[in-house]
Amino acid sequence: MINRKTLISALIVLGSTGVASAQSNTNSPYTRYGFGQLSDQSFGHNKAMGGIGYALRDGGHINPSNPASYTAVDSLAFIFDIGMSLKNSNFSEGNIKTNAKNASFDYIAMQFRLWKRMAMTFGFLPFSSVGYNLSSSNTLTSENGESSDVTQTTSYTGEGGLRQVFMGLGFKVLNNLSVGANISYLYGDVTHQTTAAFSNSADVTMVSNIASIKSYKLDFGLQYTQRLSKKDFLTLGLTYNMGHNLNSSMEKNIQMIEVTSSGNSVISSNSTLTQDGFSMPHIYGVGLAYNRPRKFMVEADYTFQQWAKAKYDGNENYYSNSSKIALGGEFIPNFLSKNYLNRIHYRAGVFYSTPYTKTYTTNGFVNGGKEYGASLGFGLPLHLYQRRSILNISGQYTHVAPKYAGMLSENRFQINIGLTFNEKWFMKWKVE
Repeated sequence: MINRKTLISALIVLGSTGVASAQSNTNSPYTRYGFGQLSDQSFGHNKAMGGIGYALRDGGHINPSNPASYTAVDSLAFIFDIGMSLKNSNFSEGNIKTNAKNASFDYIAMQFRLWKRMAMTFGFLPFSSVGYNLSSSNTLTSENGESSDVTQTTSYTGEGGLRQVFMGLGFKVLNNLSVGANISYLYGDVTHQTTAAFSNSADVTMVSNIASIKSYKLDFGLQYTQRLSKKDFLTLGLTYNMGHNLNSSMEKNIQMIEVTSSGNSVISSNSTLTQDGFSMPHIYGVGLAYNRPRKFMVEADYTFQQWAKAKYDGNENYYSNSSKIALGGEFIPNFLSKNYLNRIHYRAGVFYSTPYTKTYTTNGFVNGGKEYGASLGFGLPLHLYQRRSILNISGQYTHVAPKYAGMLSENRFQINIGLTFNEKWFMKWKVE
């Protein structure tokens, strides 16, 4: 059973994530397009290693990046995992700089063995998030090309995101070969709104696009492990996320609003609704890990997301194909040492990714900023020896590099906090 101190720690973290989930978990102009910023589909221990996970097999943690990894769980263990993050973002364009702070609830899941060769996991993960509030002003020109006295102020706001509740099964085909699958219910609303006002008029034009998603998502995984020596192993991981049309709708509203001192009134309104205009891309992942259990692990992952063929409101040229390369590892000085510092899991990783959305600039629609990042973290054991519950803490730095002049540069620092309960609930005690 979980002791009192561990339970209190869980309640503190759960309470913190409850507060965080009520807040916007992003505030980035780059979420203005598509489904917004895609969430990292990994848990606390993965995040500390650059987000790697396709070839990771660790019975002490849940790894949804590859459902084939579920079979690594101990037959006596029940794992419960929750996590949150705190984010500080700095944006700059020329001499203009701004800052945003956000907190978010990231995930919750549990895992256990069903029978000798099969394990189950179910939980909650965010898929994407949208959050921005921008404005710009410019002086209009007359028909003969001369400047007028009329100023147009345009505001852009967005909110929402997609979430997924998932259930996964892992099956051990052979002692060194496992396969698995996650099936998820993907749902949520994404709202993009544009408001235009003119200095010579009391009228305001408001255009809003609301995308609603209620559909499924399927992920498949495979892991093959080859023993290299008595202590060392090499694991190959493969994943595939099935692209398909989503059960979705897009509601477009255009309103002309008259603003007066006594209140606002709608002059005209037009609304249209389209169905099933969105789709998910095919996503392929491959990872290779070199592992000495309870000592060290290093892994390299590559991800390719075929967004260019995915639809946004019926259009297939809205997105760009994206890719990600990640490298990370973990080192444990002495897993059974009486010295606490020797039992800490030391983790680090780096990653590079290209965007899936296009951004509108003076050059038209172009690919958004590329991301470069690094992470560093620790797995802090909460018990001595046999119990393996861990507090996962990591810091992650991400730099979004603009491709063209006039695009925003973003520097983001994120603190990830995760709590993994790994308790032997199913142990049978024998009394003589």
